[in-house]
Amino acid sequence: MRLLLVEDDLPLAGTLQSLLREHHYTVDWVDDGRQALNALADERFDAIVLDLTLPGLDGLEVIARARQQGINTPIIVLTARGELGNRLEGLDAGADDYLPKPFAFDELLARLRAVIRRTGGQGSPTLDVGTLQIDPAHFSVSLNDLPLTVSRSEFMLLHCLARNAGKVVTRSRLEEQLYGWEEGVESNALEVHIHNLRKKIGKTGIRTVRGVGYLLDPKTLTSGA
Repeated sequence: MRLLLVEDDLPLAGTLQSLLREHHYTVDWVDDGRQALNALADERFDAIVLDLTLPGLDGLEVIARARQQGINTPIIVLTARGELGNRLEGLDAGADDYLPKPFAFDELLARLRAVIRRTGGQGSPTLDVGTLQIDPAHFSVSLNDLPLTVSRSEFMLLHCLARNAGKVVTRSRLEEQLYGWEEGVESNALEVHIHNLRKKIGKTGIRTVRGVGYLLDPKTLTSGA
């Protein structure tokens, strides 16, 4: 899953980036409100973690403008403004959740999982596609009730495909999920990960739609045969 982190506290931003990446998130970071709006206008994210006190454009204004532009990406506000009035103001502007500083990192993770589930219309904490089950909280995958060992990149790809099961996910979107704004990615890296996943869930589980992308097919998922 790909996140946009908007935070002008450099030490905190660095810590959050490292911790979120350790938990299988791709994290792109900006440190002012105008950069955040530009990023949201140009690219797709699964969630936004947003500070309110920002240079360039206040976080509340970022939320309001994003919603006015039809950007429905879930937003979790992180801020030292912990009073009830500030929390209500952020939620009324269009934020999905509010976490006052200081906060427990595990709580942030849980809130991220919750808002992303709600946005995708998913009630269960696990994502089930045919006989495939993905547990984002524990970064585990099973097929036919048997655990599968997957790498970080494989998990992220499979999770993205599963959230869009039965639909084609473009190559560019999958690469964004894996790498965000990182540079120096090998041109065939995505194909290598898809090849490895097919070995684990079955060759027909992931279909190639030539010239477009890939599709996870619930009807043909097998134990890897």
